[in-house]
Amino acid sequence: MTAPSRDRILSKARGDATAPGDFEWIAASIPCQAACPAGTDIPGYLEAIARGDDAEAYRINLEDNVFPAVLGRVCTRPCEPACRHGWEGLGEPVAICFSKRSAADFQGRDPVVLPPLHPPSGKRVAVAGAGAAGLAAARDLARFGHTVTVYEKAAEPGGLMRWGIPAFRLPPETVAREIDQIRRQGVEIRCGEGVGEDVPLDDLRLRHDAVVLATGTARTVMPGIPGTDALGVRHGLDFLNDLAARGTAEVGRHVVVVGGGFTAVDCARAARMLGAESVRVVYRRTEAEMYISRHELDAFHREGIRFEPLTVPVGVDVDAGRSAGLRVARGELTAPEADGRRGVRTIPGSETRIDADTILFGTGQALDLSWAEAAGLAEDGAWRRRDAYRLAEPGLYLAGDCATGALSLIDAIAHGRRCARAVDTDLMGRERLRDVVEIRDAESTGRTADLNALPRQPMPEIPVEERRAGTEVETGYADEAARTEASRCYLCNHKYEIDNDLCIYCDRCLQVKPVEGCIVKVKELVRDPGGRITGVVPSTGRADYNLLWIDQAQCIRCDACREVCPVECISLQRVDRRVRLT
Repeated sequence: MTAPSRDRILSKARGDATAPGDFEWIAASIPCQAACPAGTDIPGYLEAIARGDDAEAYRINLEDNVFPAVLGRVCTRPCEPACRHGWEGLGEPVAICFSKRSAADFQGRDPVVLPPLHPPSGKRVAVAGAGAAGLAAARDLARFGHTVTVYEKAAEPGGLMRWGIPAFRLPPETVAREIDQIRRQGVEIRCGEGVGEDVPLDDLRLRHDAVVLATGTARTVMPGIPGTDALGVRHGLDFLNDLAARGTAEVGRHVVVVGGGFTAVDCARAARMLGAESVRVVYRRTEAEMYISRHELDAFHREGIRFEPLTVPVGVDVDAGRSAGLRVARGELTAPEADGRRGVRTIPGSETRIDADTILFGTGQALDLSWAEAAGLAEDGAWRRRDAYRLAEPGLYLAGDCATGALSLIDAIAHGRRCARAVDTDLMGRERLRDVVEIRDAESTGRTADLNALPRQPMPEIPVEERRAGTEVETGYADEAARTEASRCYLCNHKYEIDNDLCIYCDRCLQVKPVEGCIVKVKELVRDPGGRITGVVPSTGRADYNLLWIDQAQCIRCDACREVCPVECISLQRVDRRVRLT
């Protein structure tokens, strides 16, 4: 193994590095991991799947995002648009989410419990809310050695995972299995005991050293238009809650769903599977602005659901107390608003009616702070807080949607885990974890240039005509497809470097490079004050060609350059973000 040269793009040759530039390199070089709110080690688990080690792949996910089997089905997958394999000319992104599910499907059925990070601390922590954020915080706090009790007002834990996502996308037994692993981690979950209702917050504070509020955004938001109190009109989350609790929900013959997010699309698909003759989704913007994954949209269209973009609800027509139809106007997009999304203006004189006996509004959720204001914890509709995780009142913390507003499951999990670190730091008087960049020598990635041509593996599904609201539509990868898909990953956590002190400029590496620009001729290297290479000055011709440079953003980690190098001047290292005990 050739040692990395003195001209390094990281601050150390090997070992644990903590310079800001090292973390910047990680973020730039592994864009999928940087895009994941939980910082999941995506190359690590894809590599494990490719070599057939599903148990290790599941463990990596469990460590980072707590609910691998859940997220492998319903994650909003911010990692995939960032995947380098999907960049122009390189194919489609790796199916990172589907691969996560495959690790869960094949790793075995026995519960997986991670080892504790610290011995028992003697500290007690209460968590209000057994949704994704509360359970993620509770799991980590238990690993820190604290005694943790979760209080949940619903009959079963899981929050949105259990009550707001239909079984055809996320079977309840999948949620229950991963929550059971959290219980086995030492977390007590007490259902039917809502904080502020059944259990006074002051009592919890007396009996615990810290209280984490992870109560979500439970207040549904209906639009301010006439007629929403009619029979047959309801919020989409209430409809999905009924479906989760009873296995069915009431729908009429003609259903209209309002909204452009997962709730709206889930409601539409569920209504279709429950027997509605016609289902339409109306959305005030266009398909490009919808908060929905591409494959969910594809399913939505295949199932015969009509989509009407640039359609703005203006009122519900009511006949004998029941919905008769939704009045809508045509819209047009305007300049971006404060949130960065384009606004919508209704077109005068464009109003029409869509006949519907069921109207479902997937129009969002909000935080109910009335109780918090009464307790002096909030004012003017906002928490009184010290930072992203701590309330102004000592010993009280916020996790997930009740801190950030309604976001995705992976956002809630990430926030819950970071909140747990803040709680542990306060309880123990010091930070007991630190983030590092681990640099170590590697022998090979095992990749070849041929892997670049592999197409993305499709997710098998049951036929449209056989779909029912209680049956999972996606059936999961077969073993071979899972291995094939994972092998498409570029393993961007591997770093190739050329030692120009040893290079004889034979150009053999240039002759075998599979991607234009992965190895380039340069005039000089650009360094920061610490000597770390931060860029290059490209060569304009033979006269100023002094060095060779491997562009990490173009490299597909195929090893072709190292195989042909006669002087072994190209080194390979693995670079990963890790958490260490302090």
